[in-house]
Amino acid sequence: MALPTHVKYVVIGAGIHGLSTAWHLAEKLRKQGGGSGRDILVIDKTSIGAGASGIACGVVRNNYFQPAMRQLMSHSVAVWESDPEAFSYHSVGYMQISPEVMHADVASIARQQREIGYESTFIEGEKDSTNYMKGLFHDWQAKGITSVLHEKRGGYANNIKSIRGLAAKAENENVRITTGIKVTGFEKDASGAVKTVITDQGRIDCEFVVVGVGPWVKQIWDMLELPAGISIKGRDEKLHDDVPMWIYWSLQEGTLGVDPMLQRTNDGKMPPVIHVDTDATLYDDDGNVVTDRLWGIYYKPDFSFGGVQGGAMPYPIKTPADQVAVDPYGPKSPDFIVGEEFAHMWCSALAFCQKRFERKIGLYRREPSGGIGCFTADSFPVFDRFCDNVFIIADSNHGYKMIGVGKLVAEELTGGDCHLLEPFRFSRFASGKLHPVSHSPFPWS
Repeated sequence: MALPTHVKYVVIGAGIHGLSTAWHLAEKLRKQGGGSGRDILVIDKTSIGAGASGIACGVVRNNYFQPAMRQLMSHSVAVWESDPEAFSYHSVGYMQISPEVMHADVASIARQQREIGYESTFIEGEKDSTNYMKGLFHDWQAKGITSVLHEKRGGYANNIKSIRGLAAKAENENVRITTGIKVTGFEKDASGAVKTVITDQGRIDCEFVVVGVGPWVKQIWDMLELPAGISIKGRDEKLHDDVPMWIYWSLQEGTLGVDPMLQRTNDGKMPPVIHVDTDATLYDDDGNVVTDRLWGIYYKPDFSFGGVQGGAMPYPIKTPADQVAVDPYGPKSPDFIVGEEFAHMWCSALAFCQKRFERKIGLYRREPSGGIGCFTADSFPVFDRFCDNVFIIADSNHGYKMIGVGKLVAEELTGGDCHLLEPFRFSRFASGKLHPVSHSPFPWS
């Protein structure tokens, strides 16, 4: 397909956000009589789902300490539920299993989930929490757990299958998706609005640009000449200048090569996604201390991965953002794939939780896995308009589960209600309207 020289909307990125936005925008334009999918071009430098969306663990949850994140995720879960077959979505539920240091935080999440009508069960106290978990898994043995939040919605989706499902929905609305097109710059008019997207295959004049490129967002940000350092009004009420806008984190995920059916509940069903945080000392199979600090893991049986798949806490990449090599990405990276330290910790943690995983580290798949995420200055997303006509979806690595963000962006671009996006505007940094921070060992909770 020849690259068009003009189109109304250029969407950069054929992952979860770009394709969701294109699909919903095309649908809105058609229903409003103001255009169609033919007005939208999605471009990607590699292929559909070639980035973070294509290697995502796929967990879908509402479990967030931040009220705005919970509301946004409730909206996204509804989108996942709208066509589970097309999105290869498995609504098995999600469990947040926590120590006393996180008890108040999780109680707050449970209370506010009830307030927004998001179904969950909250168990408090060490004895009751253990009994609840043993009611699901007879071999449950985790220590230091004083609360369990069991979300009855949520679950996980198969990454590539779901992205292809989104692409099919967009193409059914006559959206054009063209891959192998790399953005190299932008040309602006006198007012500062983008009038042309410059690529390695030619120029595309346009009226609006949507950016949904995951960990490559800093590259597009720099091309648009947006600030590398920003001012943030902190919780101390002081303005902190020249704070780096972006930081990269290395993501830690892998697969235990067992039959996924090994991880079934007592009644033989597929279980919820399990997320365990605890401050109990973690030992390996030989009794050696792995860590005595607060730690966390998540895991699920997944036939797409061919085993029990999950991850642990990421770690910040200390290299300045300008020097971090995003490409080659994911499992192809020589710098940011997980190593033996992750395998040792994660497999020990699986055994800490359930006896069936004891002495299974030899079955860990020692294959390239992991990736990096591009996080904002406060680790939460930025969804906002820049340069007058560029909408940037900077998901701060919360991305894959947020399939509904594209629907909200489409609403905003067509004059609809976008109140769920308001807490994620760029202006929150300077005004000090920051999201609350939990006691979780994960930067995205």
